[in-house]
Amino acid sequence: MTASFDAEVAAWLRQRALDPTAADTSVEGARIHARAVNARSRAPLADPPVPAAERDLVLATTEGPVPARVFEPPTRLTDATIMFFHGGGWVAGDLRTHLQHMRLLAVETGSTVLGVDYRLAPEHPCPAAFDDCLAATVHVAGRSAGRLAVAGDSAGGQLAASVALACRDRSIPLAAQLLIVPVTDVAGGYADPEVNARYPSRAERADGYGLTLAAMRWFAGLYDPPGGGGHWRVSPLRAPDLSGVAPAAVHTAGFDPLRDEGNSYAAALRAAGVPVLHREWPTLNHGFFGLGGVSAAAGRAARRAAADLRGLLTTGQDDDDDDTAAANRAVIH
Repeated sequence: MTASFDAEVAAWLRQRALDPTAADTSVEGARIHARAVNARSRAPLADPPVPAAERDLVLATTEGPVPARVFEPPTRLTDATIMFFHGGGWVAGDLRTHLQHMRLLAVETGSTVLGVDYRLAPEHPCPAAFDDCLAATVHVAGRSAGRLAVAGDSAGGQLAASVALACRDRSIPLAAQLLIVPVTDVAGGYADPEVNARYPSRAERADGYGLTLAAMRWFAGLYDPPGGGGHWRVSPLRAPDLSGVAPAAVHTAGFDPLRDEGNSYAAALRAAGVPVLHREWPTLNHGFFGLGGVSAAAGRAARRAAADLRGLLTTGQDDDDDDTAAANRAVIH
């Protein structure tokens, strides 16, 4: 029996479409709309996650300065730093649109979260976002005494997966990767019928559930103007070898045009011998991770994703020694 689309999310999407910011379809309009609707999605949270501290900083990486924001957990459960890469099609998201995502991860995992404010397209096309995320990760890896993980949603999930591949190639150890509704195959720019046919969800969920296939074509065209998308820096599913990357938790959604490429990436990782925990949420849509205040089911799924990452980060750690965990907190500058 086919699952029904979450009624609370459906009602939210109808209201979102009425937001005055939805009318401007320019790049700047898309950015303003993303900030507005993400702020609205946080407003109904009954018990919003509250980190112990938040601060902005600029990472002085070897590739240049990269702005970031650090979120410290109220209760430290791991010695880890989670590098978080926001979604938004490489174009419309930023640290403001993903405050809820990062705060939730910090509180639920008991880890430091560092959100990377990478450069956006079309002003900075591929591989600028990847370069910034990798540079930030390499920088923190050289300064943190604890474990290191990468995480992201949508385009940020793609960046996390691609950075995990780059870290493997550079012998930078990662404890985990959390990929939430990830982009994994941009080849053909979401306009090639042959590529699209590999992923039935692109047709089945092309419109009506938040993210649309048309929007993905627009995003891909702005980020990767030549429309190739075949390199693993933008399409991790196209990497020639996935073996040896960090253990992964992959969360996909039934009513998401990206569902099948996310599922395919989880399967490809598993086939390459990578430990994978894959969950598909059949009633939810692409943006579920930030909709905990909108939908009870989305809230449960988001907390489960954070718990999966926490599990990967606490494997082999002595959780009884809270003093040791506190002493091992990351030093980031």
